[in-house]
Amino acid sequence: MKRYKIGYTTGVFDLFHVGHLNILRKAKEQCDFLIVGVSTDELVEEYKAKRPVIPYEERKEIVAGMKYVDQVIPQHNRDKMAAWDFLLFNVMFVGDDWKGDPLFTALEKEFQQVGVDIIYFPYTKGVSSSLMKEKIKL
Repeated sequence: MKRYKIGYTTGVFDLFHVGHLNILRKAKEQCDFLIVGVSTDELVEEYKAKRPVIPYEERKEIVAGMKYVDQVIPQHNRDKMAAWDFLLFNVMFVGDDWKGDPLFTALEKEFQQVGVDIIYFPYTKGVSSSLMKEKIKL
């Protein structure tokens, strides 16, 4: 029996790499059903001021093809409480690079009121989509 019934995580998942795989695998180890929100191209453009290399529909298909993922949904905004209102997950999984960020500090308090845990997984050192993009430029 796993600790949580429904888990949730989100990401851009551009240039899918082992760090993405690690968070999905670790998340699925702790929940029966894993929902993954994949950021739309428009959302990424809005908060990162750049378009992903891989278009949303293709990133969605890549994530959906992972054996650890039970459902993929589009992430149209960064409002995690609105996602909870719709999905009613018990736990949210996040990379520890977000720990202490004002967005997640506030979210921890909001989630605590509705009985949702946030679990921070260690960031996979030395790998990221940004680093991959830099290597490709060489």
